[in-house]
Amino acid sequence: MSGKIYKTGQKPGNGTYCCTNCHTSVTLGGSDKMPPCPKCSNNEFTRG
Repeated sequence: MSGKIYKTGQKPGNGTYCCTNCHTSVTLGGSDKMPPCPKCSNNEFTRG
């Protein structure tokens, strides 16, 4: 897998991020912190 991994608690900026475990999408605003995945509680995401 290529690409940067974003972890829960980081502020990666505007965009949609994809859980590395179950591929659920999370959309964040500019100052939002990355939450745990709402489906599986994973804490790693890629930009997607």
